[in-house]
Amino acid sequence: MTEFEYRDGILNAESVAIPALAVAVGTPFYCYSSAGLTRRYTDFADAFAGQDALICYSVKANSNLAVIGTLARLGAGADVVSEGELRRALAAGVPPERIVFSGVGKTRDEIAYALAQGIYRINVESEPELQALGAIAASTDRQVEIGIRVNPDVDAKTHAKIATGRAENKFGVDIAHALRIFAQAHALPGVTPKTVAVHIGSQLNDLAPMRIAFSAVAELVAALRADGHDIDSIDLGGGLGIRYDDEDPPSRTAYATMVLEATGNLGCRLIFEPGRTLAGNSGILVTRVIYEKIGASRRFVIVDAAMNDLIRPALYDAHHEILPVRETPGDAARAPADIVGPICETGDTFARARLLPELRPDDLIAFASAGAYGAVMASSYNTRRLIPEVLVRNNAYSVVRRRPDYDELLQLERLADWQ
Repeated sequence: MTEFEYRDGILNAESVAIPALAVAVGTPFYCYSSAGLTRRYTDFADAFAGQDALICYSVKANSNLAVIGTLARLGAGADVVSEGELRRALAAGVPPERIVFSGVGKTRDEIAYALAQGIYRINVESEPELQALGAIAASTDRQVEIGIRVNPDVDAKTHAKIATGRAENKFGVDIAHALRIFAQAHALPGVTPKTVAVHIGSQLNDLAPMRIAFSAVAELVAALRADGHDIDSIDLGGGLGIRYDDEDPPSRTAYATMVLEATGNLGCRLIFEPGRTLAGNSGILVTRVIYEKIGASRRFVIVDAAMNDLIRPALYDAHHEILPVRETPGDAARAPADIVGPICETGDTFARARLLPELRPDDLIAFASAGAYGAVMASSYNTRRLIPEVLVRNNAYSVVRRRPDYDELLQLERLADWQ
């Protein structure tokens, strides 16, 4: 996370000191780096320079309008999985012709809205969805080019809750049935299948499963073309991992080399859906120590962030590096500590037995690698307010989502008419 580093003993986001941000916006808050987003997108795009490649940022990783807008201005499209995300992408300036709509549960209203916007592709994931899309296209007299997502039954070797390419996962159509389903799509008035899509999981640090899946897609494209289908593109999804702890994710160059070896002879447009790999290490979560509590057998550091702000540790047992905002000397004493939030759940724990220096009330710490699946998965559990999101660029910052006040939170509800 080179955009977050110590300067004169103080953690900075680019050229903005984190303590100054904490004073300005209060804690906890998310902080994103424009330079980090730009560098990671550019690195990804450069790896496919000279190829017909469409890079659609996976909005589910971080759906803040300013984050999407930063990437859109660099040329990114968007991969969305709901009408809400589609509306966000459009509002942030992503052209419709650079938007792909994925997901297993698109409603008829969502499909109709996407067709009305003229987006690039809807990736169909089941036969019932295909029939619904065909009926909507016919009723609105639209011609639509679609993708069909296949499930190659490949073990991505990632966390079970973010694996998407095994036969027991809910995503895509069985690749063994793909020829039949593409034929069904081709027979629908106004529908032309043009893309084979695949995505086998998230936080992937081994290229081997991807190579197997992409090679299967290449074989399917050849078979589809032999059946008379004009397949002009393949959507290879996203899922590239990042370093949270001791992972060793593949380089962009190694990834691109593997992709071209597996699919480069097809003459297809390459569509990618990177999310975490662009946003994850472009953001941090900053929180303040409330108390240090010494229990019978544990040292607890209680902070003002909670699992409703960053649920990944509770949901996935995810690791986030913990950075004191004031740099700790290398020879400072460290002792095991559990970093916990104030929510009434034992699961509201960010780290267990982590070796940390002494932390006092009002000290600031940062959770690293929090730019993806952080704020976007937040809730108001315990009637806690959603926390601010801040985007920095060089020595400037902007609050790109403010903290609501309690009146706004309560205004979403009302007493029943008879109360």
